[in-house]
Amino acid sequence: MTDYKTPYYIVYEDRLRKNLNLITYVMQQSGAKIIMAFKANALWRTFGVFREYGICSTASSLNEMQLANEELHCRAHTYCPVYTDDTIHRFIAGSSHITFNSVELFRRYRADIEEHNLQHSDLQVSCGLRVNPMCSVVDTDIYNPCAPGSRFGVTREQLGDSWPEGIDGMHFHALCESTSYDLEKVLDAI
Repeated sequence: MTDYKTPYYIVYEDRLRKNLNLITYVMQQSGAKIIMAFKANALWRTFGVFREYGICSTASSLNEMQLANEELHCRAHTYCPVYTDDTIHRFIAGSSHITFNSVELFRRYRADIEEHNLQHSDLQVSCGLRVNPMCSVVDTDIYNPCAPGSRFGVTREQLGDSWPEGIDGMHFHALCESTSYDLEKVLDAI
Protein backbone atom coordinates (compact mmCIF):
# COMPACT_ATOMS: atom_id res chain seq x y z
CA MET A 1 0.00 0.00 0.00
CA THR A 2 1.18 3.49 -0.78
CA ASP A 3 1.95 5.63 2.24
CA TYR A 4 -0.22 8.77 1.86
CA LYS A 5 0.30 11.90 3.89
CA THR A 6 -2.75 12.94 5.85
CA PRO A 7 -5.22 14.47 5.77
CA TYR A 8 -6.68 13.19 2.53
CA TYR A 9 -10.12 12.28 1.29
CA ILE A 10 -11.17 9.25 -0.68
CA VAL A 11 -14.09 9.77 -3.04
CA TYR A 12 -15.60 6.70 -4.62
CA GLU A 13 -16.72 7.93 -8.01
CA ASP A 14 -19.13 5.01 -8.51
CA ARG A 15 -20.93 5.90 -5.25
CA LEU A 16 -20.98 9.59 -6.15
CA ARG A 17 -22.50 8.76 -9.54
CA LYS A 18 -25.07 6.44 -7.91
CA ASN A 19 -26.20 9.34 -5.70
CA LEU A 20 -26.19 11.79 -8.62
CA ASN A 21 -28.30 9.37 -10.67
CA LEU A 22 -30.83 9.29 -7.82
CA ILE A 23 -30.79 13.08 -7.50
CA THR A 24 -31.22 13.48 -11.26
CA TYR A 25 -34.16 11.05 -11.19
CA VAL A 26 -35.84 13.04 -8.40
CA MET A 27 -35.34 16.27 -10.36
CA GLN A 28 -36.83 14.75 -13.53
CA GLN A 29 -39.82 13.21 -11.76
CA SER A 30 -40.64 16.17 -9.51
CA GLY A 31 -39.69 19.15 -11.65
CA ALA A 32 -37.59 20.43 -8.73
CA LYS A 33 -34.12 21.79 -9.20
CA ILE A 34 -31.61 20.43 -6.70
CA ILE A 35 -28.56 22.58 -6.14
CA MET A 36 -25.35 21.86 -4.28
CA ALA A 37 -24.07 23.97 -1.41
CA PHE A 38 -20.32 24.44 -1.47
CA LYS A 39 -20.37 24.24 2.31
CA ALA A 40 -21.59 20.65 1.94
CA ASN A 41 -19.16 19.72 -0.84
CA ALA A 42 -15.93 21.66 -1.08
CA LEU A 43 -14.18 18.95 -3.08
CA TRP A 44 -13.83 20.97 -6.25
CA ARG A 45 -12.10 18.07 -8.02
CA THR A 46 -15.49 16.33 -8.08
CA PHE A 47 -17.17 19.26 -9.81
CA GLY A 48 -16.55 17.80 -13.28
CA VAL A 49 -18.73 14.84 -12.31
CA PHE A 50 -21.42 17.14 -10.88
CA ARG A 51 -21.28 19.18 -14.08
CA GLU A 52 -22.09 16.06 -16.15
CA TYR A 53 -25.39 15.79 -14.25
CA GLY A 54 -26.33 19.45 -14.63
CA ILE A 55 -25.99 20.18 -10.93
CA CYS A 56 -25.57 23.86 -10.10
CA SER A 57 -24.80 25.43 -6.74
CA THR A 58 -25.49 28.07 -4.22
CA ALA A 59 -22.99 30.85 -3.58
CA SER A 60 -22.56 33.08 -0.57
CA SER A 61 -19.60 35.09 -1.82
CA LEU A 62 -18.07 36.34 -5.05
CA ASN A 63 -15.47 33.56 -4.86
CA GLU A 64 -18.11 30.83 -4.56
CA MET A 65 -20.07 32.39 -7.42
CA GLN A 66 -16.94 32.42 -9.58
CA LEU A 67 -16.32 28.76 -8.70
CA ALA A 68 -19.88 27.87 -9.82
CA ASN A 69 -19.45 29.86 -13.03
CA GLU A 70 -16.04 28.43 -13.92
CA GLU A 71 -16.12 24.86 -12.59
CA LEU A 72 -19.81 23.92 -12.79
CA HIS A 73 -20.47 26.10 -15.87
CA CYS A 74 -23.62 27.54 -14.33
CA ARG A 75 -24.90 30.74 -12.86
CA ALA A 76 -25.29 30.48 -9.09
CA HIS A 77 -28.23 30.77 -6.73
CA THR A 78 -26.67 33.53 -4.66
CA TYR A 79 -27.32 34.60 -1.12
CA CYS A 80 -25.08 37.11 0.57
CA PRO A 81 -25.93 38.88 3.85
CA VAL A 82 -24.94 42.22 2.33
CA TYR A 83 -24.46 43.28 -1.28
CA THR A 84 -22.60 46.51 -1.94
CA ASP A 85 -22.46 49.03 -4.75
CA ASP A 86 -19.00 47.63 -5.56
CA THR A 87 -20.16 43.99 -5.84
CA ILE A 88 -23.81 43.93 -6.93
CA HIS A 89 -23.12 44.06 -10.68
CA ARG A 90 -20.70 41.12 -10.45
CA PHE A 91 -23.32 39.16 -8.49
CA ILE A 92 -25.97 40.00 -11.08
CA ALA A 93 -23.73 38.89 -13.96
CA GLY A 94 -22.89 35.52 -12.37
CA SER A 95 -26.20 34.59 -10.74
CA SER A 96 -29.50 33.20 -11.90
CA HIS A 97 -31.15 33.94 -8.55
CA ILE A 98 -30.24 36.54 -5.93
CA THR A 99 -31.70 36.36 -2.44
CA PHE A 100 -31.78 39.45 -0.26
CA ASN A 101 -31.66 39.54 3.53
CA SER A 102 -34.00 42.54 3.80
CA VAL A 103 -36.67 44.31 1.80
CA GLU A 104 -34.58 47.48 1.97
CA LEU A 105 -31.59 45.79 0.34
CA PHE A 106 -33.83 44.38 -2.43
CA ARG A 107 -35.33 47.82 -3.09
CA ARG A 108 -31.85 49.33 -3.24
CA TYR A 109 -30.77 47.02 -6.10
CA ARG A 110 -34.07 46.16 -7.78
CA ALA A 111 -33.57 48.67 -10.60
CA ASP A 112 -30.09 47.26 -11.34
CA ILE A 113 -31.54 43.76 -11.69
CA GLU A 114 -34.48 44.94 -13.80
CA GLU A 115 -32.09 46.81 -16.11
CA HIS A 116 -29.94 43.68 -16.45
CA ASN A 117 -33.03 41.57 -17.23
CA LEU A 118 -34.12 44.03 -19.94
CA GLN A 119 -30.69 43.90 -21.58
CA HIS A 120 -30.16 40.13 -21.22
CA SER A 121 -33.32 38.18 -21.98
CA ASP A 122 -31.32 34.93 -21.98
CA LEU A 123 -29.61 35.61 -18.63
CA GLN A 124 -32.52 36.57 -16.39
CA VAL A 125 -32.02 37.01 -12.66
CA SER A 126 -34.89 36.31 -10.28
CA CYS A 127 -35.05 37.81 -6.81
CA GLY A 128 -35.76 36.11 -3.52
CA LEU A 129 -36.14 37.21 0.04
CA ARG A 130 -34.65 35.46 3.05
CA VAL A 131 -37.41 34.99 5.59
CA ASN A 132 -37.11 34.14 9.25
CA PRO A 133 -40.02 31.92 10.33
CA MET A 134 -39.11 32.46 14.00
CA CYS A 135 -39.41 28.72 14.51
CA SER A 136 -36.51 26.86 16.08
CA VAL A 137 -35.98 23.14 15.52
CA VAL A 138 -32.19 23.14 16.06
CA ASP A 139 -30.02 22.73 19.14
CA THR A 140 -27.09 24.83 17.90
CA ASP A 141 -27.61 28.54 18.59
CA ILE A 142 -25.51 29.66 15.64
CA TYR A 143 -28.20 28.12 13.37
CA ASN A 144 -31.15 29.15 15.52
CA PRO A 145 -33.32 31.77 13.78
CA CYS A 146 -34.90 32.64 17.14
CA ALA A 147 -31.60 33.43 18.87
CA PRO A 148 -31.22 37.00 20.11
CA GLY A 149 -29.73 39.17 17.36
CA SER A 150 -30.43 36.61 14.63
CA ARG A 151 -29.89 37.96 11.12
CA PHE A 152 -31.60 35.02 9.41
CA GLY A 153 -33.91 37.13 7.31
CA VAL A 154 -37.09 39.15 7.48
CA THR A 155 -39.66 38.30 10.13
CA ARG A 156 -43.40 38.48 9.50
CA GLU A 157 -43.50 41.50 11.80
CA GLN A 158 -40.97 43.29 9.57
CA LEU A 159 -42.63 42.14 6.35
CA GLY A 160 -46.19 43.07 7.26
CA ASP A 161 -49.14 41.73 5.30
CA SER A 162 -47.81 42.16 1.78
CA TRP A 163 -45.15 40.40 -0.26
CA PRO A 164 -42.84 42.87 -2.06
CA GLU A 165 -43.51 43.18 -5.79
CA GLY A 166 -40.57 41.78 -7.74
CA ILE A 167 -39.73 39.03 -5.27
CA ASP A 168 -40.20 35.61 -6.88
CA GLY A 169 -39.22 33.28 -4.05
CA MET A 170 -38.11 32.83 -0.51
CA HIS A 171 -35.15 31.33 1.27
CA PHE A 172 -35.01 30.29 4.90
CA HIS A 173 -32.18 29.02 7.04
CA ALA A 174 -33.83 27.23 9.94
CA LEU A 175 -32.68 23.63 9.55
CA CYS A 176 -29.36 22.06 10.45
CA GLU A 177 -29.00 18.30 10.67
CA SER A 178 -32.79 18.23 10.85
CA THR A 179 -35.50 15.79 9.85
CA SER A 180 -38.42 16.00 7.44
CA TYR A 181 -40.62 16.40 10.54
CA ASP A 182 -38.61 19.49 11.48
CA LEU A 183 -39.09 20.83 7.95
CA GLU A 184 -42.85 20.33 8.36
CA LYS A 185 -42.80 22.43 11.57
CA VAL A 186 -40.84 25.22 9.86
CA LEU A 187 -43.15 25.20 6.81
CA ASP A 188 -46.16 25.44 9.14
CA ALA A 189 -44.53 28.49 10.78
CA ILE A 190 -43.91 30.08 7.39
